[in-house]
Amino acid sequence: MYFFLKHLSCLDLCYITVTVPRSICDSFLHSGYTSLWECILQCFTFSACCFAEVVMLTVMCYDRYVAICFPLRYEIIVNINTCVYGVLAVWISGVIAGIMHTAATFTIHFCGTNIIHQFFCDVPQLLKLSCSNDYISELGVIAFLALTALLCVIFIGFSYTHIFCTVLKIPSAGSRVKAFSTCLPHLSVVTLFFSTGAIEFLKPHSDSPTGLDFFLTVLYTVVPPTLNPMIYSLRNKTLKAGLRKVFKESKAYLF
Repeated sequence: MYFFLKHLSCLDLCYITVTVPRSICDSFLHSGYTSLWECILQCFTFSACCFAEVVMLTVMCYDRYVAICFPLRYEIIVNINTCVYGVLAVWISGVIAGIMHTAATFTIHFCGTNIIHQFFCDVPQLLKLSCSNDYISELGVIAFLALTALLCVIFIGFSYTHIFCTVLKIPSAGSRVKAFSTCLPHLSVVTLFFSTGAIEFLKPHSDSPTGLDFFLTVLYTVVPPTLNPMIYSLRNKTLKAGLRKVFKESKAYLF
């Protein structure tokens, strides 16, 4: 589990570094200019990290499934080779998704003012700059990756159904609580990531951007990688003791 957590942390760091530092820099410099090659690199990196996160959460779900449902065979099934192959699959699938997205997007003929109403090179905003209907290939890529992500969600759902059924059969209440506590952080991260992504993907897109559009974009690009380390750190006893101390001091100060 900790082997996958290290790579998830690295992935979250890459995920948030793609958009936030450049946006902050542009805000300070009062400049929103982005060159074509910077936009291509940003589009590729963001797409790769986003899809790699989907696969990583699926691999981590399989790890939790084996740990809860087959605890005696865990070290045999999830050995070092399985972990390495799983992480390689995560990064390779992310790179392939990034290449597909970038190639399909930047083969489109753009026209107009080339103004993107977003704080980074977001693919839906780039599609609005298309001169004709030659963005069909990009829509095909989006549909294929969305279908793959849906299959990952279905796999996670079935896995957690088996996990919960197995946990509820444990006779000891303490063991059930311990088993649930090992799955709760991952389930929270999965819910946060896929719910924010689904909101952004399913929301109606308008020609004129609104404050809600910017808020929803921040919600799925910034919030999940920011909260993931906090969610997993809540199991740390030292951190929980520190948070209790801070809350007690804040309560005493306010009241």
